[in-house]
Amino acid sequence: MADVCIELGDWSAMRARAEPVRFEVFVEEQKVPAEIELDEFDAVSLHALALDAGGNVLGTGRLLPDGHIGRMAVRACARGRGVGAALLRALIDAARQRGDREVVLSAQTRAIPFYERFGFIAEGEEYDDAGIAHRLMRRRL
Repeated sequence: MADVCIELGDWSAMRARAEPVRFEVFVEEQKVPAEIELDEFDAVSLHALALDAGGNVLGTGRLLPDGHIGRMAVRACARGRGVGAALLRALIDAARQRGDREVVLSAQTRAIPFYERFGFIAEGEEYDDAGIAHRLMRRRL
C-alpha cells in the first residue's frame, strides 16, 4: 500500500490516536475486556501508527523494551491493503536499529501465516489470552 505512512513515537505522543484503534479492534470486535487492553507496558513502549494520505489512523502496534511486538491492530476498513505489513516492518526495523537481536510476539493463531511471511517461527503450545488462542512466535534479527 503506497499511501501508508508510519509514524513512531512514545505513548504520550501516540495515545490519543492509537487507543481508539485498539479499542475498536480488540474490545469491540474481539471482545477483549476493556480493563486489560491498556497496560503498564504502553508507557515504556515504542508505538507505531499507520496513517493514510489524509492523516487518518489505519492501524497501530508497539515494541516493548524487551523486543516483544504487540497490540498490532488494523481497522477493518484497511485490512488486506498492506497496513499490518507496513506496521510490522517498521517495528522490526526499530528493534534492529536499537540493537535488539530478536523480536518476539504473541500471535493470534489465525494470524500465524501473516507473521510467518516476515520470518517469524511459531514455537511452543497454543495458549489462551483474553479468550483468544495464541502462539509464541520469534524472529532473529
